[in-house]
Amino acid sequence: MSRVLDAEALSARLAAGEAVLFPTDTLPALACAPSVAPLLWRLKCRPPDKPLILMGADLDQLVGLLGVPWHSEWLEQAHRCWPGATTLVLPIAGPLVEVLNPGGASLGLRVPAAPLACDLLRHSGPLATTSANRSGALPAIDADQAAAAFPGLARLAPLPWPQGSGAPSRVLAWREPADSALDPWQVLRPG
Repeated sequence: MSRVLDAEALSARLAAGEAVLFPTDTLPALACAPSVAPLLWRLKCRPPDKPLILMGADLDQLVGLLGVPWHSEWLEQAHRCWPGATTLVLPIAGPLVEVLNPGGASLGLRVPAAPLACDLLRHSGPLATTSANRSGALPAIDADQAAAAFPGLARLAPLPWPQGSGAPSRVLAWREPADSALDPWQVLRPG
């Protein structure tokens, strides 16, 4: 049976290079420190050409990590959507893109509307995340299903977790429009 730990103890496990499980406002997350992101692809049996999401406790935690200045439109969209069930895919430069999206030039960012998740993220800092399921399997919808998919990984206390929506987050990607009349936000996945 997996260990159930509070945010401070789970954060220490993350700092030691472990993957963990925690609830979000959508689906349970499988997460680790960005520096050990390949661990998530290995655990999920997922190809590394499928990018991970960088999740933070708030916008301020994420702003400085992109390696590029934030456009006013990005900030406006973030203020509209976060905290919440929306992932914003933004162009980035720097080491995070190679770690979380090998060969890519963008990164998905999210601030969940889940108090337990945000408490953990305040302790740990931003985390590489993905849904808590093996590649190709249905996503876990609660702590028990997440633990069954990844036995032995520590989970965030307390149990049971608050119920998320059971659906993945909406994904909006920034595309620099050739025509200023076009919406620069492309819906990659409806929410």
